Amino acid sequence: MSVEIEQSSARMRLPAGLGGLLPALTLIGLFFVVPVLALLLRSVTDPAPGLQNYAALLGDGTYARVFFNTFLVAFVVTVVTVLVAFPVAWMLAIMPPALASLLFGIIILSMWTNLLTRTYAWMVLLQRTGVINRALMAIGITDQPLPLINNLTGVTIGMVYIMLPFMILPLVGTLRAIDPMTLRAAALCGASPLAAFRRILLPLSLPGIAAGGLMVFVMSLGYFVTPALLGGTSNMMLAEMIAQMIQSLLNWGLGSAAAFILLVVTMALYALQLRLVGSKRPAGGA
Repeated sequence: MSVEIEQSSARMRLPAGLGGLLPALTLIGLFFVVPVLALLLRSVTDPAPGLQNYAALLGDGTYARVFFNTFLVAFVVTVVTVLVAFPVAWMLAIMPPALASLLFGIIILSMWTNLLTRTYAWMVLLQRTGVINRALMAIGITDQPLPLINNLTGVTIGMVYIMLPFMILPLVGTLRAIDPMTLRAAALCGASPLAAFRRILLPLSLPGIAAGGLMVFVMSLGYFVTPALLGGTSNMMLAEMIAQMIQSLLNWGLGSAAAFILLVVTMALYALQLRLVGSKRPAGGA
C-alpha cells in the first residue's frame, strides 16, 4: 500500500525545476493570459456574439486608414532610428571605455525623464515660433517657418528621440562582440571602408539591428502620447483610436477587437524575427 502511495505522489510531483517557475507562471497567467482571453471574449460578444467587430474594422475605409497610418509611422520611425542609432552605437563600441560609459549614461538618462515632459518639450521646439524654426531662418536655410508639428515629420522626430536608447542598447552589445581584427583583415586584403561595412560589419550586426528594430517597431505600433500630441487628428494611430472607442464612445467590443488585432500582429512579427534572425549566429562568430 505504501509503495502505491509513493508512486502516486511521484506522479503528482512537479517536474524538476518547474516548482521554482510556478510563481512566475502564475503571474504571467493572471496578468497576461487572463486579460488577453477576456479581451478576445469581449471582442466577439460585445454588443452581440459574432465577428461583426472584426468585419467593421477590416472593412471600413476609415479604420483601414488608421491601421495603414499606424504601420507607416512605425516603419518610418524604425528606419530612421536604425540610421541614427547605428553610428552612435559604433562610436560607443570603439571609443575608450571611460568616455563610452559617460556618453552611455547620458543616453540612458533620457529614459528616466517623464515621457509627457519630453513630448511637450518637442512641441515647444517644433512649433512655428520654436527654437528650431528660428534657428533655420537665422542661418538662411529657409525664409519662413517649416511645418514640423501636427504631421508625420513631428511624430517621427519625437518618436525617434524616444526610441533611440532601445535601438542603441542591443546594437552596442552586438558591435562590441565583433572582433576588430576582422575589419583590419579586410582592410589588409584591399577592401574599401564601404565594402568592409557592407560585407562584414553590417552582416555581423544584423542580430542587434533585428532585435532593436523589432523592439522599436512593436513599441511604435502601440504608442499613444507622442503621436496624439505631435501628430494631431490627421495622423491618428491605432492606440489613440482604441482609447477613443473605449473612453469616449464606450464601444468596448470594437476597441477590444482592434487591440487584439494589434496583439496578433505584434506576436507574428516577433515569431518572424525569431525565425529569420533569432536562430542564426552571426557569420564568423565564435
